[in-house]
Amino acid sequence: MTPIVWRSTQPGDEESLSLLGQATFLATFAFDHPGPALIRFLKELHSPEFYAAKLVNPDIDIIIGETPLGAPVAYAMLCPPEHPDYQREGDWELKRIYLLGPWQGGGNGAALLQHAIDIAHKRQARRLLLAVYENNDRAIGFYKKHGFTKIGDTIFMVDDVQFSDMLLARDMTM
Repeated sequence: MTPIVWRSTQPGDEESLSLLGQATFLATFAFDHPGPALIRFLKELHSPEFYAAKLVNPDIDIIIGETPLGAPVAYAMLCPPEHPDYQREGDWELKRIYLLGPWQGGGNGAALLQHAIDIAHKRQARRLLLAVYENNDRAIGFYKKHGFTKIGDTIFMVDDVQFSDMLLARDMTM
């Protein structure tokens, strides 16, 4: 398997993040998300403009994984949490963590998660939160294996369609 080269993103990476976000979200969720809502969601919340705004926000960290030739294959985005009913002081959220299918397995997901955990430590996070689709059993198992536990439920909107997510947390003092 082609190795992954990890780095922090910078302005100019918005096209790569957009394409990668659209590809991974579509590959993961097309099986049970209505097509028109999914396409509208991808155009808005995985657009180059969306990522361009994130790349210049000092409260957001994004790590990208690329092949040695520079093709994007993975990324993770950390930000302040957006779950007021569950969050505590010192929480950070792993808002997005995506890895293209051919690079899943072989420790790449664990490496990407570790990069995210390292960023959370630098941000002095006490807990790392993440929301995961309740039907994404593979991801849920992965997160539980890496110390995340369920703390609640939340709603995730894909355009005008509502989905149920589990909210997980990992104690960063581990």
